[in-house]
Order: sequence, then C-alpha cells, then structure tokens
Amino acid sequence: MSVNPEDPRVKRTRQLFVQAFNDLVEKKRNVYSISVHDITKQATVNRTTFYAHFQDKYDFLEYWMTEKFQKTIRDRLPEGTSCNAGNLRILIQTILDFLLRFHQCSTPGDKQFEAMFENIMHQDLHRLLLKRINEVDTLSFSQEKLEAMALVISWGIFGSALQWSRNPQDRSVETTFEEVIEVISVQLAPFWEQTAS
Repeated sequence: MSVNPEDPRVKRTRQLFVQAFNDLVEKKRNVYSISVHDITKQATVNRTTFYAHFQDKYDFLEYWMTEKFQKTIRDRLPEGTSCNAGNLRILIQTILDFLLRFHQCSTPGDKQFEAMFENIMHQDLHRLLLKRINEVDTLSFSQEKLEAMALVISWGIFGSALQWSRNPQDRSVETTFEEVIEVISVQLAPFWEQTAS
C-alpha cells in the first residue's frame, strides 16, 4: 500500500511517528535499540499503519533525519531567504552546529547509522544550494554547471563541517567557520553580486 506524502492525514501520521521516535531517543539516548514496535507503541498507532508509510526502520530513519535536518535549516533560514553573504554565513554556522550536536549525541551503537545520516544531510544541503543558485541564476550558466557548482560548494561546506565535528577539540569552530567562509565565498560571489545589483 502506497501513501501520498502530501495528504494532510499522511503528514499527521508521520508526525506522530517522528514525535514518538524523538520521545524514545530522549529516554533511551540512542537510536539503535529503538524498534518499530517501540515506535508504534509510543505513537499509539498499529504496525500495519507504520508499514503503510515506511518499508522498515531504515526507511523511517531516513525520513526522520531528513525532517530533522530540514527543520533545523528552515528555522534559521526560512523558505524564500535570498542567496547572499549573510545568509551563507548562517547556513555554514547551522551545519557546523548541527553536525557537532549529531556527533555529540551519537552512541557507539548508533555508528551503524552514521554514514546513512551523513549522506542524507549532504544530499539535502546539495538540493538546497542548487535550488537557491537556480533562483538567482538561470541564464549565465548551463544547468550542468550549476549542478556541479552546487555539488562542489555543498561538499566544501559539509565535508569541512563533518571533519571538524568529529574532532572539535583539534581547532576552534571560529577558525573552521572562517576558513570555510573564505573558500566558499569565492565560489558563490557571482550569485550574490547579482542579487545586489
């Protein structure tokens, strides 16, 4: 049985599962030990409904992380925010903060999900940057060039933040932030210069 993710009832049900999972993570302090049974029991929704929405726990975890990551970015940079130097700084700081919290809250048992979660975060960041770049520039560069730029910039931001968040004691967040800004600003300068003119 497939569901329409845009249906308000589907959104409400999925939100129940997400809230139940967040509550369980708060109690158990890990992801790996939480089962589908635990989630459905906490949400007071039956397992059949869960499997109508998600193939398995991994499918749910992808959805959960996507929602968590996107909400964090939306809270700092609402939809329609322009592509400019100030907002780039907010985006980079948000990614640094999110990844630091992610690694601080991760338990040894949760390591099995780390690569999946990191991949989800990077893909979302890439999509966000591509969308913002496309909103600013649709004529100067080919779509392939815009996609390549968004990919390089997203890896520059995400890769740097990821590396730092794994060993934050090695260098300050301020140093990392300034280095990322310096490099990424050069790549994105043509886009926000257009918005200023």
